[in-house]
Amino acid sequence: MERILISGALLAGLILVAAPLSPPAETSVTIEGKTVTINYSAPSMRGRKIFGGLEQYGRVWRTGANAATKLTTQGTLQIGSLTVPKGEYSIFTYLDPQQWQLIVNKQTGQSGLEYDQSKDLGRVPMQMSKPAAPVEKFVITLTATGGNRGLLKMAWENTEASVPFTVK
Repeated sequence: MERILISGALLAGLILVAAPLSPPAETSVTIEGKTVTINYSAPSMRGRKIFGGLEQYGRVWRTGANAATKLTTQGTLQIGSLTVPKGEYSIFTYLDPQQWQLIVNKQTGQSGLEYDQSKDLGRVPMQMSKPAAPVEKFVITLTATGGNRGLLKMAWENTEASVPFTVK
């Protein structure tokens, strides 16, 4: 029987190679007994300029990395003037230096680079702010804010964008 010896440094290198640069992430909230979930991939800055650099303004962004970001809702959502029936959707973001727009798209299961505007359910302006400190790893959060209300927030680099929603 042969024995294979792998040094700790080599093993650590193999593990690092196997770890995805933009690992899968999920955020979820239950409001009024109905669960809302977002599945996405979370890229990191890794020393890069993100908005206005890697991700150019004036275009649609996949809102994360890898596959299109997926929104699943067990109840009808009201996001600004947009009504989102219960079901599964992809979300994208239109990047603008002054105000982002959340895009809810009826197509699901596609690569994040496959965006078809004709399948948009609609777009909603987001509220913009700056985090207290730069955010290294892209994060989306869903939080309950009281009653049937919640908040969807995205943060990365020097930008936070959020939009309130209600669950019906």
